[in-house]
Amino acid sequence: MATLLSWLGRTDLDQMKLDKSASIATIALKGKTLDRIIILASTWEDEWYDYKERLERKLACVGRSKTSVTILRVRLVSPIDYSSITKVMQKHLGKLSSDSEQIYLNLTSGTPAMAVVSVLLGKSIAKCQLLQTSPKGEIIEVEIPVDFATEYTKASTSALQSLTSDNPRLSPAFEAITAKSDTMRYLVKKAQRLALSDLPALVLGESGSGKEVMATAIHNASPRSDKTFRAVNCGALPENLVDSILFGHVRGAFTGADKDHSGLFEQANGGTLFLDEVGELPLGVQVKLLRALQQKEITRVGDVKSKVIDVRIIAATHQDLFQMTSEGTFREDLFYRLAVGVIEMPPLRSRAEDIPELIDTLMSDINQQAEKHPQFDSKKISKDAIQFAQSYSWPGNIRELWNTLNRAVLWSEANTVLAQDLQSSILSAGTSQPRTNSFSVPGDIQQYIDNIKKDAVNSALGYSRRNKSKAAEALGLKSHQTLSGWMTKLGIEE
Repeated sequence: MATLLSWLGRTDLDQMKLDKSASIATIALKGKTLDRIIILASTWEDEWYDYKERLERKLACVGRSKTSVTILRVRLVSPIDYSSITKVMQKHLGKLSSDSEQIYLNLTSGTPAMAVVSVLLGKSIAKCQLLQTSPKGEIIEVEIPVDFATEYTKASTSALQSLTSDNPRLSPAFEAITAKSDTMRYLVKKAQRLALSDLPALVLGESGSGKEVMATAIHNASPRSDKTFRAVNCGALPENLVDSILFGHVRGAFTGADKDHSGLFEQANGGTLFLDEVGELPLGVQVKLLRALQQKEITRVGDVKSKVIDVRIIAATHQDLFQMTSEGTFREDLFYRLAVGVIEMPPLRSRAEDIPELIDTLMSDINQQAEKHPQFDSKKISKDAIQFAQSYSWPGNIRELWNTLNRAVLWSEANTVLAQDLQSSILSAGTSQPRTNSFSVPGDIQQYIDNIKKDAVNSALGYSRRNKSKAAEALGLKSHQTLSGWMTKLGIEE
């Protein structure tokens, strides 16, 4: 049995009224003899009977009276809604595949969306021939020179290979992050995967370690990159205005509220909201933040109605949120809502390999800013200064390195910043540098040792690309089981 399946187009109806043949009639009258014609239609029902009757008369005139014509009502969201069009086509093609020896699909009648779906589905059926007609009444057998299944397999394989390769192709959004060390390369690869999802993210790390730079990169590499990015330091928000700044307020909500105000959640709607130092939020505000994450809605201060919002949250903190949840100063349910995709920024002291390139970037920025001032000469940095920077602990991380370089460039009288220039520009040199005749440990000795262990384990895991056996060997441990015990004790994610 040979069957023609087609959508009903406006041109088919109009031309039939003029006793002329449009696409469906052309295929039915001039093409190969058909056993049946099935026409799918969602509108113009009052014209169906007339069209069907005229088409049957024309078929009889050319000796094809045995060809049956059926017009079927189908329900579509709209003539360009791919989802509903696909469901209808899958349903009817499925039935025809089982009881037709040959199926013809008309691509000319209907909307472009209907034609696209017909091509995609028709190509997957061996006994289906795609047809279209020209304004001159020619019937064209359409051959698509692409095997969609093969192309999809190739694309999927390529994508998988890029995810598992040693040198993955990174999004340009991450180019601002220096990642020469194994630790940072692994972290950036992890962050890129997180960026492609729409999950909440939590960026952990010491002050000055680059948490906001990472959050910005995640947003810029995400599907929301063309939408708004808003950032706020929760620790700098006045306690009596936190609600208003984050969620907005209506006129008259409090003294001074003389007009409606949209908060940061509404401003970032469709995009990303970066909450730096999220651990500083009062418990009452944490409840509202949890509601925004769970229900995807917020309520302005003084309002009784809620507003639906679509915002991705990236939070960051230098604090120990685990400890804060046990102390009751941070909500445990909010912590687990935020800590879906966790990125832990390593301190600068554990990524010495990145320091030379970081210094190059920062020196370039400093020279560019300073060249606007009269009597300024561009300055370079010596190899011994870079070596000193790699050996120093940088308790303030990248922020401290940036400020130190600025001071060294300012006070150095030569065109090259030397090691002694850099060392003398460190404000914390008196307390952080090793002393020859004394020894001091900041804070609790066990915590100090644990921090050193944690940095070493993270570096080894980055170096070995999370291969525990190799990491244990690099650390000089007896086995990977010993390393697993350390990781559990130090709170490092498996």
